[in-house]
Amino acid sequence: MSKAVLKALPDLIEAGLLSEEQARRIRDFYQQQPDRSSHRALLVFGILGALLVGLGIILIIAHNWDQLSRSLKTVLAFLPLVIGQAVSLYVLLKKSEQKAWREAAATFLFLAFGACISMISQIYNIPGEVSDLLLIWMVLGLPLVYIMRSSMASFIFLFGITYYGAQLGYSEYPTQIPYWYWILFLLILPHYYLLIKKTPSSNFTIFHHWIMPLSLIITLGTFGQQEELLMFLAYFSLFGWLYLIGQLTYFDEHPLKNNGFLILGSLGSIILLLMLSFDFFWEELYQQRQDFWSWTSTPEFWVVTALTLLALAFLYLYARRNGTHKISLMEVLFLVFLLLFGIGFYAPGQSLLLVNILLLVLGILYIRKGTQQDHLGILNYGLLIITALILCRFFDTKWSFILRGVLFVMVGIGFFIANYQMIQKRKNNN
Repeated sequence: MSKAVLKALPDLIEAGLLSEEQARRIRDFYQQQPDRSSHRALLVFGILGALLVGLGIILIIAHNWDQLSRSLKTVLAFLPLVIGQAVSLYVLLKKSEQKAWREAAATFLFLAFGACISMISQIYNIPGEVSDLLLIWMVLGLPLVYIMRSSMASFIFLFGITYYGAQLGYSEYPTQIPYWYWILFLLILPHYYLLIKKTPSSNFTIFHHWIMPLSLIITLGTFGQQEELLMFLAYFSLFGWLYLIGQLTYFDEHPLKNNGFLILGSLGSIILLLMLSFDFFWEELYQQRQDFWSWTSTPEFWVVTALTLLALAFLYLYARRNGTHKISLMEVLFLVFLLLFGIGFYAPGQSLLLVNILLLVLGILYIRKGTQQDHLGILNYGLLIITALILCRFFDTKWSFILRGVLFVMVGIGFFIANYQMIQKRKNNN
């Protein structure tokens, strides 16, 4: 931006919009500003360099691994860790205010922890599962996030605990609920809070807005050990809670694309509704209606209860801040599905019909919202919801191919007309 302004100064002077003195002051101002692009490039290349050096050392050692003695293997296993600690100590003492140095050193040392643990376990044939290695690695790496004030270490940590939760809850046999994941997730929240307070517009903070909810979404399913039907309720409450987090005043000052909580909360709810617009879920729910009271003693029931109460608390805060008249269907969608779930015990056909109507209404509301806010993304999102609903009904109805084709043509025309009218409206306003 500053380069464009400096290039435009001669033209502005010639046009009489600026005096020579004003142009000189503007030029001096921009020349005194730090070059943020170079700092950003240094940060990116520093992190990439740390990653490549760490991976290169591991590959070199791995290529000659079989020819090495056990004692030499042990030394080589600890070598990257020692180097990483030495570099990190140097950064803390001499370069603590330079973010690129902190991020690069923390990234290298975090990877060195994992390499050392895996190699030592292989050298001495230490038994254990992948989840055990990941848990030890993440516990050892967590202090780096705070000591080095490293957001890259936070990314690695979040990816690691998510992988640990998925490995323990989905892949290993017998599967288990990864309770340690939730403890470790809570321990990273202070760093996330500091990012929001100190650097709310940085790329690291924006990435955290996406990674944090994604991690929760991926790992929540590990609670589905006994009564999987209840996990639909749990996910609706989770998506409702995420959506309400995305409605906090903090996100009002940021573009929609930066609000991972709002987008994932809305998108997750719509995908679940599309899945439940088929009859498989409601038929199974009706068949198991007699088992409801036995569900209250399962982990899934308590997860549903906790998430629903959490979402209700945020709904109360939203209503208190904005007024009840500002509450839309999306804010209370988790409560609507709770009602549909109860109806499904006795009338699955009615719940199925209501889910389809609900999707149609949501699509129309998003189209209306996009039109009012002059936002093509929201407008097309509403059109996509209706298109997805029609596509789902394409596979489970006995309508003729002609009727189905006509419906798709109509939706396509609707896409074109809605986007064309909004673009024309923008041109006229300009």
